[in-house]
Amino acid sequence: MEFNKDNDRRLTGELAAEGAAARNSNTSQALTGMVRAVPIMLGYLPIGLAFGVLASTAGLSVYSAVAMSVFVFAGSSQLISVGMIDAGTGTAAIVMTVFLVNLRHMLMSAYLAPRLGGLKTWQQVLFSYEITDESFAVHAAHFRRAGVPPPAQLFGVNISAHLAWIAGTLLGAWLGVYLTFDIAAYGVDYALPAMFIALLVMQIEKFRHVAVALLAAALGLVFFLAGMNQLYIILATVIAATAGLLFKTDPGPDGSDCIVCAEPEKEGPTAES
Repeated sequence: MEFNKDNDRRLTGELAAEGAAARNSNTSQALTGMVRAVPIMLGYLPIGLAFGVLASTAGLSVYSAVAMSVFVFAGSSQLISVGMIDAGTGTAAIVMTVFLVNLRHMLMSAYLAPRLGGLKTWQQVLFSYEITDESFAVHAAHFRRAGVPPPAQLFGVNISAHLAWIAGTLLGAWLGVYLTFDIAAYGVDYALPAMFIALLVMQIEKFRHVAVALLAAALGLVFFLAGMNQLYIILATVIAATAGLLFKTDPGPDGSDCIVCAEPEKEGPTAES
């Protein structure tokens, strides 16, 4: 009997130790995810603040503005929606516009889906709910360099970014009740493009990446000036990405892009004298 009790206590202790180690590992991974999300959070706070101010100016309550950031969590769509609400646009037109703006998520999902097959169904649903352009950029860069991290780190990135967006919205909506100011005059509206540029630079590793980025920017500008409202982003992205795939170069000896690389000279047989 004593032996069985000792054995049970030993097993219980081992299980407790394993559980504590797993919790510590998850905590460490979540903290790593939070650190990786810092560039996103620095961009989301001012943009969320700007959205909160605009939402308050458009007549939304603090609770409505925060609820939109909690349940919608789509920066450009939220900014567009607030402008349309302020202009008195109908619900159907707002929903259709938001749908068109967010079509680019299909491209991001097509890239992420094969890499997240190891997640449980509810984890995939939660991950897709919190994916944004910025978090996608951070995840995609990490997937290429180090593979798919544990779920705790994945959600550490997403949830940290989401909380920063909610915090910025709450502060902006609260300030909007008491203050009225032009966000463009303070350059707050440039925070989002600046964040995109920083995230793009983080992903550039080869000359081909620079070429594809410049091509996408040029095509997007041309399509926008041609009168395309929202589809110009998707069209420019698809064309540039396709061009990058078609003109993919072989890596040179040093790992850089190389269209025509010279083969290393082979030493011929030496004649013995």
